[in-house]
Amino acid sequence: MTKENTPLDKDIEENKIIASISYLWILCLIPLFLKRSSKFAQFHAKQGLILFIVEIVGWLVFWIPIIGWLLGLAILVIAILGIVNAWQGNYWEMPILGKYAQKINLDTK
Repeated sequence: MTKENTPLDKDIEENKIIASISYLWILCLIPLFLKRSSKFAQFHAKQGLILFIVEIVGWLVFWIPIIGWLLGLAILVIAILGIVNAWQGNYWEMPILGKYAQKINLDTK
């Protein structure tokens, strides 16, 4: 008995790498615009975009001892977890920020 790949499985397999780079700062724009037909890549790209926005706003806070460092560390950990989960083919929702990524609608229809 062989397992047949569904279109969703094929989407995940073909877009793991591009989805992984979604969590690397401004590189979230690559899958966001180049892989518009991939639900998997779009899912991770939208989360990467939210994380990128938080990083930009965080620049105002990062210089503050302890609070800024903890925020920077939290962003780094979330980015690493996002990369690992995308690479493994998981739909992983970021804590706290993931719900905002789901609200992004980029359909141009």
